[in-house]
Amino acid sequence: MGDILFLAHRVPFPPDRGDRIRSFHILKKLAELAPVHVATLAENDADMAAAGALGEWTATSHVVRRNISRPAAGLKALASGKPVLLPYFDSAELRHWVARTLDERPIDTVVAFSVQMAQFVPKLPAGVRFVMDFADVDSAKFAAYARTGPGPMRWVNAREARKLAGFERATAARADASLFVSEPEAALFRETVAPADARVEAIENGIDWRFFDPAADFPRVEGTGEGRLIVFTGQMDYRPNIEAVTHFVRDILPQIRAAHPDARFAIVGRAPTSEVERLARDPAVTVTGAVADIRGWLAAADLVVAPLLAARGIQNKVLEAMAMAKPVIASRPAFEGIDAEPDTHLLVAEDADDFAGQASRLLAAPDEAEALGTAARAHVRRRYDWATTLVPLAALTGRAQSRSAAA
Repeated sequence: MGDILFLAHRVPFPPDRGDRIRSFHILKKLAELAPVHVATLAENDADMAAAGALGEWTATSHVVRRNISRPAAGLKALASGKPVLLPYFDSAELRHWVARTLDERPIDTVVAFSVQMAQFVPKLPAGVRFVMDFADVDSAKFAAYARTGPGPMRWVNAREARKLAGFERATAARADASLFVSEPEAALFRETVAPADARVEAIENGIDWRFFDPAADFPRVEGTGEGRLIVFTGQMDYRPNIEAVTHFVRDILPQIRAAHPDARFAIVGRAPTSEVERLARDPAVTVTGAVADIRGWLAAADLVVAPLLAARGIQNKVLEAMAMAKPVIASRPAFEGIDAEPDTHLLVAEDADDFAGQASRLLAAPDEAEALGTAARAHVRRRYDWATTLVPLAALTGRAQSRSAAA
């Protein structure tokens, strides 16, 4: 068998945010199957520094610093008729490296992670597979933004949804397989975007439950204050997360504090926007910004919440909290795509009042909360081990087993 070329829109290390978690574990799995050559983009100096660690899993790699602004990408997109996502992540240097690698290396499979990376995949020779991991249906995300966004952004997001759906459809038409993070996401793509003959499959995210273990050795969080602690984790410049915490502070937390005046809410995650930081004007709200180890805050939590109003695929934040044996309350959108039993492994809330009521009840019943968390950890250990969820990658890349097993 030949080598694998892996394309990722962000440096797939460290696995500290949703997309990087998936791309990192896919890279690790591919490295078990064949020598892997990685082409990827960096957003900042930290990404460029982190790229040095890729050598543990790669035969070769090439990282290009992305340097186009979103407004400039928007102008290019308007001029070319493309979705903004393509010029925003484009790179002539990366195109040249990909072409040279395909010419010089014995590549028999190209795996692209995230839709914008499909633009770097040229017409491939016969016998070279193309596996496209869309992860989520990005066009559906922008369509949702168009329905709810303010003023001119509705037009911008509606255009992006339309243009991106066309690009997704064309990509699926030439890919040997199109992958998604959950079966609901795969079904949505089949029904709304994919050509009739496209091969569309779900390869679910997993969880490193050995890392996310309440008994593991990690720095504990001290000085979080008195009272019951409710925690939300996530990348805090990501619009669905911003909307989720704003909704929680405005519509849910006051109801919880009416029953539990000592309840506090911690928003834990990097890059909080000014909108998120303003929420900390409420003395019951803490905005941490980036933290060295998310496990400390999860361990300190009495309750972990995922009150997302819109969500795509599988929420890693939910799996991480469950693996840490924490009671979790998720909104219906945050729960969709997760194979778990409501009221057994986590609680699912239908609206703000339901969310507040279930949270208040759990905070008053620590034994019930502990039992829910224990069941959650046991479930994700059984159901969401990366070693199990990524098994189909071997067959999709034309390999029956790992290199070590073959040896």
